[in-house]
Amino acid sequence: MSIGLFIQGWRISRNQSIQALSDAARIATPFLEQIEADQVDPSIGTIEALASALHIPPSWLFDTPRSFECLFTDSDEDERPDTSQIDPVTDRILAGSRTDRSLYVLLTTLIQAGDPKLLRAAEMSLRSLAKQSRQATVPWQQRPSGHFEPPND
Repeated sequence: MSIGLFIQGWRISRNQSIQALSDAARIATPFLEQIEADQVDPSIGTIEALASALHIPPSWLFDTPRSFECLFTDSDEDERPDTSQIDPVTDRILAGSRTDRSLYVLLTTLIQAGDPKLLRAAEMSLRSLAKQSRQATVPWQQRPSGHFEPPND
């Protein structure tokens, strides 16, 4: 599918008219109509403006809103949305976020903010957490006796 159809899908899922979205994104309505009809390709700046107006990360405009339904709705185990049309990376992210949406929302918020220092700090923290998760024991359990041990609760 094309980005124009995805943008249109997000606009409709947010119950926004084409006029309201173009006003919020500060682009001309005829231009947005051309984008949704796949007559023109939007620039990066236009994609960022549209994502901001829709209150979603820009990367979400490259997939259908139905792909992210499980983030916004609480459903029973048997009522999972159809993820057969989702790319494998998004599918794994969504599968991981089913148990805890807050981490996914936090990461996408950091990415959307785009502050290089914040992104670098988040990356370093995640790398450290990933490294610790691969260790068999907690780091303070590897210390020789005589070192300060954290209290057991």
